[in-house]
Amino acid sequence: MPTFNAPDGTELAFHVRGEGEPLVVLPGGPMRASVYLGDLGGLSSHRRLVLLDLRGTGESAVPVDSGTYRCDRQVGDVEALRAHMGLDHMDLLAHSAGGSLAMLYAARYPERVRRLALITANPSALGMRATAEDRLAAARLRAGEPWFEKALPAFEAWLAGRGEFDLAFVPFVYGRWDHVAATHDADADAQTNDEAGDVYFSDGAFTPDTTRAALSHFAAPVLVYAGELDGNPGPDLARRTADAFPHAELVVQPGAAHYPWLDDPEWFVRRVVAFLGTSRAGVLPTAE
Repeated sequence: MPTFNAPDGTELAFHVRGEGEPLVVLPGGPMRASVYLGDLGGLSSHRRLVLLDLRGTGESAVPVDSGTYRCDRQVGDVEALRAHMGLDHMDLLAHSAGGSLAMLYAARYPERVRRLALITANPSALGMRATAEDRLAAARLRAGEPWFEKALPAFEAWLAGRGEFDLAFVPFVYGRWDHVAATHDADADAQTNDEAGDVYFSDGAFTPDTTRAALSHFAAPVLVYAGELDGNPGPDLARRTADAFPHAELVVQPGAAHYPWLDDPEWFVRRVVAFLGTSRAGVLPTAE
């Protein structure tokens, strides 16, 4: 398992899957070990995935200062990984909460990013987040599911602050609630550093106006990828994320939610590979 040192001396680990041109991958959670990403539905057959364990997660060390879990304070970790790999610039893919980290990195080091893929990305770095109404609207799309009638009231109560987190509504974040999804979710608690997650989005992490100004000049192509059934973010919020970049394209995967590589691996890989294989933003081929 390869490691490198962050600017503050914290030893960080990354995992390499596949062969070929490297693709640096930032996990979400927030602060979930990168193992949950697997090989991104088979993307490792096309690119060499370099999956970073953020500080205090997976095989990476716990930092001395827990304040360094804050999203903006981890930008230097990403830059240290790039330098460790000896890359002048890199393709960068980020999932969920990792999307905000990727946006901050792109704003600070725009010349280091060749292509940026934001997969069901949380756009807090841009001053936007999914609302309770957004999430409920997406949830109601699942009315035909056998678990829906039990899940929706629990989800509504939790979003309103009237109830505790309930496993009954976990299926909303997967396009298909099957054995694969249930197994994937069962590992989440053990893979996530909850203390770090509480700090990740804490006060001071983001300066949206500054980030938006920087990204308005971002020259690299950007893929903003949403799931049709995802409420966090939904396709509309993903579209507004894409609007923050001058060279962005939006892709919405049918029938997918927050983990699109699990919902339809072939569709996901085809679209992401098509983007990574271009030198500028463009129209992707239609999925069969």
